[in-house]
Amino acid sequence: MKIAFFSTKSYDRESFSHFLKNSGHEITYFEAKLDKHTVYLAEGHEAVCSFVNDKIDATMLKKLSQLSVKLIALRCAGYNHIDLSAAAENGIKIVRVPAYSPEAVAEHAFALILTLSRKTHKAYNRVRENNFSLEGLTGFNIHGKTIGVIGTGAIGKAFCRIAKGFGCEILAYDIFESEEMKELGVKYLSIDDVLRQSQIISLHCPLNPDTHHMINSKTISQLQDGVMLINTSRGALVETKAVIKALKERKIGFLGIDVYEQEEHIFFKNLSEEIMQDEQIARLMTFPNVLVTGHQAFLTKEALEQIAKITLENISAFDNGQTLINEIKAS
Repeated sequence: MKIAFFSTKSYDRESFSHFLKNSGHEITYFEAKLDKHTVYLAEGHEAVCSFVNDKIDATMLKKLSQLSVKLIALRCAGYNHIDLSAAAENGIKIVRVPAYSPEAVAEHAFALILTLSRKTHKAYNRVRENNFSLEGLTGFNIHGKTIGVIGTGAIGKAFCRIAKGFGCEILAYDIFESEEMKELGVKYLSIDDVLRQSQIISLHCPLNPDTHHMINSKTISQLQDGVMLINTSRGALVETKAVIKALKERKIGFLGIDVYEQEEHIFFKNLSEEIMQDEQIARLMTFPNVLVTGHQAFLTKEALEQIAKITLENISAFDNGQTLINEIKAS
């Protein structure tokens, strides 16, 4: 199949090229993201490969159908950025990579926790300026802390295993409780109880209408003073305006995010020579107790290999008329 590959980065080319040789597919790489201005680039291709910030609405899907695109292969797990009902109406199948390396994201979440708790990012900057003072670098132990995990899917489970190794008490909320996690010592509670009792909270749930802005002014009021909040899942789980207010009031003591609700306008771009137009993320980055990374939790060699392998397998299954085990449809 001929595949139009949007939002291409160098690491995408490298990982996909490794598996492309014997796949029977041909990829045209485009650095541009898929939007109304670039959709015409899909002409002459049977499939489109898109990433998490390629917003694909009904108008886009209609245009893709007119260009004879029959398949959209998402090289990510999340799919809240695509209109599944419109895809079905236009006869376009949607496949995704449901799991690639849960450990990659879970480990990054813990990297944010450790960096914030021990202020290693500040120490690194000081030492580079020959400042070896320890003043203001006092941290706290992770051992013995109560960690709340919202969502115990593959990534949440991997995170729980890491937290267990650090000697933490683990509380969790999920609509589907895991017996495996219970055997590990994870205690399932209501979401309100998890929020109230946890000193560190890590979000690992999908974004849908029920979870949109689940961290808001009301739920923040339930948190312990000085709580650490970590989000490596989806940006819109968190209401940024409410979190900024909570940081100013010291209700939230530490914030680590790898995702942001308006990230499609910012992340995966080099904006170092530009003035930041997004006032909310600009404000977040002024806080000394906030750590922001640019949606890199997935970015490991192992994860990239799995993403490429499964994406191409999804496309081959469609091309060969086989069952699409990773197909997603409107509910």
